Amino acid sequence: MNYYELFRATLPETVLELAALLVLIVDLGLLRKAGVRTRSVSAAFLGVIGCGVAVWAVSIAPALHFGSTLLLTVGGTAGVAQCSILILTGITLLLLVDCIFTRNPGEYVAVVLMAAAGGLLIAAAQDLLVIFTGLELLSVSLYILAAFAKKSAASAEGALKYYLFGGMSAAFLLFGFSYLYGLSASTSLPQVVLGVSIASLNGGVALVSVALVMIAVGLGFKVAAVPFHFWAPDTYEGAPAPAAAFIASVSKVASFALLISIGTALMPGHAAAQSWSLILAVLAAASMILGNLAALAQTSVRRLVAYSAIAHAGYILLGLAYFKADGRSAQAILYYILTYALTTIGTFGVVSAVERGTGNDSIGNFAGLHRRNPVLAAVLLVLFLSLAGIPPLVGFWAKFNLFAAVLMAGGGIAPFALVALAVAFSAVSLYYYLQVLKQAYVAAPAHDTKIKAGPITMLVLVAIALAVIALGVFPAYLQNWIAGFYPAM
Repeated sequence: MNYYELFRATLPETVLELAALLVLIVDLGLLRKAGVRTRSVSAAFLGVIGCGVAVWAVSIAPALHFGSTLLLTVGGTAGVAQCSILILTGITLLLLVDCIFTRNPGEYVAVVLMAAAGGLLIAAAQDLLVIFTGLELLSVSLYILAAFAKKSAASAEGALKYYLFGGMSAAFLLFGFSYLYGLSASTSLPQVVLGVSIASLNGGVALVSVALVMIAVGLGFKVAAVPFHFWAPDTYEGAPAPAAAFIASVSKVASFALLISIGTALMPGHAAAQSWSLILAVLAAASMILGNLAALAQTSVRRLVAYSAIAHAGYILLGLAYFKADGRSAQAILYYILTYALTTIGTFGVVSAVERGTGNDSIGNFAGLHRRNPVLAAVLLVLFLSLAGIPPLVGFWAKFNLFAAVLMAGGGIAPFALVALAVAFSAVSLYYYLQVLKQAYVAAPAHDTKIKAGPITMLVLVAIALAVIALGVFPAYLQNWIAGFYPAM
């Protein structure tokens, strides 16, 4: 490997880093005396352009090898996840334009781009050291984003909890990785899986199980799975809306892409794969149950969305627990992650507009939203019904494809029982989504003050809602786009 090969393979990340540098130069150099809104618009659009160029770079970047060891892969899950991370990052940056929470928009956009670069590394990584480097780049950036509203005590509290739990989870993850290295004498993911499988057959099942549990703890934190979810409600509630949207979408895509890579590498039938499946199944069941039940009691829409995110993480973990390395499982999981992430960004956009108009995100403040801003109410209706899995919206097809993939994977009665549990709690989720929609469409508002949103925010939210409807009516378009990254089966 030479430096030219390294540059070509990491071209998407390099583009984002250069875009972040350009944003800082323009914001701190050329626009230092301009208004905050002008600087926010400039920084956001430069960031979006950088993400667009990085999407092109993903299409031409080759895989990266160090000798015979694969460090970064291309295509397949990596290609889908990287393109999705960049598109979702661009959308969250557009929400910054009408959501002024900082006097330093250039720094905010630069940190977002650094976080996205970490996500790109995670999505393509095939080496434990690269995985940990990407995770820490993403995590440190997210801690900063969560605390970016400097005058908000809730933002500081959420960021502190996020940081403390994140540091602990990183320690668990690194400890698990050290066990894997000791068992396999390699940091290459395929070689690690091979070494772990051999160790399992030679009586090292206990040690392998400890390593897998440590890794599950570390990655369970990243996706807010129960019982590693305690940071999520406070962080979702306290972080600035664009930052919360980024945490709830882009970081989840990167983390689940890594879990898909691990599932693809594991050899079915070996003790390590069986232990990993059992661990994920337990996390999935716990997340579905606690996430949906806790959401029922929430009076803050942000916290409701946070517990809903925990439940959705459980659905996705169910797909990973009964994963088949034939491409179909990976495609079903990616379909779910992408549609969920897009819908969640739109949800935070609506919540942000209501917060600016009413002062907070209490469910009661959504009363009469269809009178105070009928477009926002319509967008919220589409997004929440999609999250609940109501046809013909895209959320229905996401759940249908994921649950079908789990049932097709086989494995006895357990997957059938867990899918039945998931369907039952999807019905439970409809109740708390309808509670918010009831306020928006049935309850009378305390006053008829209009809730306004900026033109760019409205354009983004309407586009997201239309995409949710269109992808639900024509689900094959997204399925074919994802399948195009995989070699013909």
